[in-house]
Amino acid sequence: MSESGMSDKAILSCRNLGKSYEEGPESVEVLSGLQLELHPGERVAIIGKSGSGKSTLLNLLGGLDTPTKGSVWLDGEELSALSEKNRGLLRNRALGFVYQFHHLLPEFTALENVCMPLLIGKTAIPEARQRATALLERVGLGHRLEHKPAELSGGERQRVAIARALVNKPGLVMLDEPTGNLDSHTAEGIQELMLELSTSMRTAFLVVTHDMNLARQMDRVLHLQEGCLTPIP
Repeated sequence: MSESGMSDKAILSCRNLGKSYEEGPESVEVLSGLQLELHPGERVAIIGKSGSGKSTLLNLLGGLDTPTKGSVWLDGEELSALSEKNRGLLRNRALGFVYQFHHLLPEFTALENVCMPLLIGKTAIPEARQRATALLERVGLGHRLEHKPAELSGGERQRVAIARALVNKPGLVMLDEPTGNLDSHTAEGIQELMLELSTSMRTAFLVVTHDMNLARQMDRVLHLQEGCLTPIP
């Protein structure tokens, strides 16, 4: 372990992570004393009932929310020690996000949506278009570059979202119910694509899911229950 308390090789680590919310005079504890470490290329699934705190945990790990206790380290940086601006820059560089609902910008084409993280990171427009095009071709959408989200199927929109999450070559992609809004056939294709890309790009995946079929394809499965993470054999 380094002085930070994070393994030198971990892309993501949290120590004694806790989150409470004030409800009137009472404090409601959602997460308590969580420990987690992810290494480059590792794939981890988190399962749990609705309301167990899975999305809260993902928001904390992604620096979208602030813990009540403990710390989160991403790519060697403690998130809470960074300014909001620098936290955003780190997220854009080191993290990709894929949600159940794709969250694509409706007024932009598939190509423009995938370019967005690169442009935020100050990549020149020609290079951004080249890299985004190559990744969209890789996910089977080379023929849909100029289509807007409304002109794409659910599975195609999720492929665009996956390409957008990976275009900056982040060390980690966080996925929140990535197949939860898809029919079983489309979901199966998306699962195969995600696994292939995580292997070939050596990208760590942290997946929150109700889908045990998807969860079992990860390297580890963790159960979030009563605010704590427990490994599932």
